[in-house]
Order: sequence, then structure tokens, then C-alpha cells
Amino acid sequence: MEIKETHLKGCFTMRPWVFKDDRGYFFESYNQKAFTELTGYSAEFVQDNQSLSTYGTVRGIHFQSGAHAQAKLVRVIEGSVYDVAVDLRRDSSTYGKWFGVELSGENNLQLFIPRGFAHGFSVLSETALFSYKCDNFYHKASEGGIRYDDPTLGIDWQIPKDKMILSEKDLLLPFFNDLSKG
Repeated sequence: MEIKETHLKGCFTMRPWVFKDDRGYFFESYNQKAFTELTGYSAEFVQDNQSLSTYGTVRGIHFQSGAHAQAKLVRVIEGSVYDVAVDLRRDSSTYGKWFGVELSGENNLQLFIPRGFAHGFSVLSETALFSYKCDNFYHKASEGGIRYDDPTLGIDWQIPKDKMILSEKDLLLPFFNDLSKG
């Protein structure tokens, strides 16, 4: 597995070694020992989630806070998304910065997002089957988020604004500067 740290400390892209032959392919999508050796993080994933979304869907930007914060390992099984991580760690040199990368069923790229980050994605293909592991259980009272169109962050979701599909809940999220006052 090839693992590279992004410009956000603790946030890594991961590309598994894919073995192909005339029957198809095989790859190990996660190996805890290799992950810990290559990143220095020891994540114990306790929950797997999966979503199916259509083109233009923007999900996020979400996070869990406090004792219920979650690290995530995200990937796309089918289709393509533009995946975004935002550093919310106030003591970090990259606080308020974001990283985006295309994840697809073709490139098999994954993104590890540590605790203290917000996460979102937009669907670039007709549909996308998105899968992620979490190292902490979901806790409704600890959920939070940032608006997808936050001007301070200035994220380019790679989707024309008139084609974006957003939930009512995500449209009501606060802007980054309002969040940081709390």
C-alpha cells in the first residue's frame, strides 16, 4: 500500500496495490498493521457506513466533536466523488485549511481523515457508492457542520452550482467563522 501525507498534518491518501488478471482484480483495502507502520496512527475502526448518491449531490461538511470525534477512512466502490477534509484543530498550523481529492472505483484511492476534521464530498459520476470506516460511534448530540459554500474556505466542489443537490439540513449549517466563535 502506498500512503502519502497531504498538506494537512495527519490526513493521508492511501492507494492499495491492485493485483489484476483475466478473472478481475484483488486488493487489500485496509491493513491495520501496515496503516499504523506507515502513518504512526493506530486507528481501531468500530463502524462501517455506506451511501449511494446521484450526480451533483453534495454531502457535508460534517464532523463529530469532543469525546465523540471520529477519524474516517473513506473510499468509493463505484463511481467518482470529489472528497474534502477541513482541519478544525485550533492548535494546528493548517487550521481552517482544506484538502480535496478525487476518489473513484477506478483509482481505488482512499483518504484517511483524522479526528478534529470536518468531511464532505460531491458526486462527479452518474451515481457513486461511497464507503467509510469510523473509529468512534455516531453520536447525534455531537454532530456539527459547516456550510458547503462557506466563503472563508472557498471549496470548489467540481460541480456547477445549479446542478448541486443538497439536503435541507446541510443548507442550515453555520459558516466557518460563525463556528469558530464557539
